Parts: sequence; structure tokens; C-alpha cells
Amino acid sequence: MDLLPLPLIGWLFTLGSAAALLLGAWLVIGVHFSGEKARGELARRAFEDAVLFGIWILGLAGGVGVLLGRSWSRGVLELFCVVLIVLASLTAWQRYRATPPPRGTLTISLALFLVPLVAVCIATILTLRSETVLRALAG
Repeated sequence: MDLLPLPLIGWLFTLGSAAALLLGAWLVIGVHFSGEKARGELARRAFEDAVLFGIWILGLAGGVGVLLGRSWSRGVLELFCVVLIVLASLTAWQRYRATPPPRGTLTISLALFLVPLVAVCIATILTLRSETVLRALAG
């Protein structure tokens, strides 16, 4: 039994990754035109930004691959989901530790973001490993 329909997975990761890439590009362009100090900070973070763009391109490629029925898309999307879970969890933990107590509202907001994200990623990984999907993406 599949947890998520394969077309939903394809469209979800294609559109979500495309939106993240467009938003990231828009933010980088905005910071670039914000002044010399902002451009210096942008230059210092160029490697990290390039890695983030690479991760979102991985998600975009995996989503498009699922929509086109390519066998390589399973591995790409699984890798993307694992990386997304790890990065989101580490970011949430870092933000939690950086905030002084009381952290009740922050804890709730982080949980409201992180729990659905992890659930969708785990459901996607389990669906991509099902027999139905293995047959559908065999070619």
C-alpha cells in the first residue's frame, strides 16, 4: 500500500523545490542590492548558499524525475528527503538553543513546522520503497 500517490509526490517536490529556488534567488538578489556591507556578508556565505541551492535542485530533479517516471528519481528524492529532515531538525535545534527561556511559543511553532515536514518526507520515502512504485519507476 502506498502512503502517497506518486503524481502527488512528483508535483509536491517539483513545485516546492521550484518555489524554494525562486525565493532563494529573490533573497540573494535583494541582499546583493542592499549595499556594500550586505554584499560582503553575502560573499562570505556564498559556499553555504551554493550548497543550499544544490540541495533544492536535487529536490527539483527528483520531483521531475518522478513525474517523468525515471528510475533514478527514487534515490534522488530519498536522498533529498533525508537531507531535508536533517537540515530542518538541526536548524530548529539551533534556533531553540539560541532563544532565551521561556520557549513555549517557539517550541509550538517549531513543532508545527517540523512535524508535518518530517511526516511528509517519511511518507515519501516509504512510498518510494513500495513494490508498486518500484514497478512503476523500473524503466
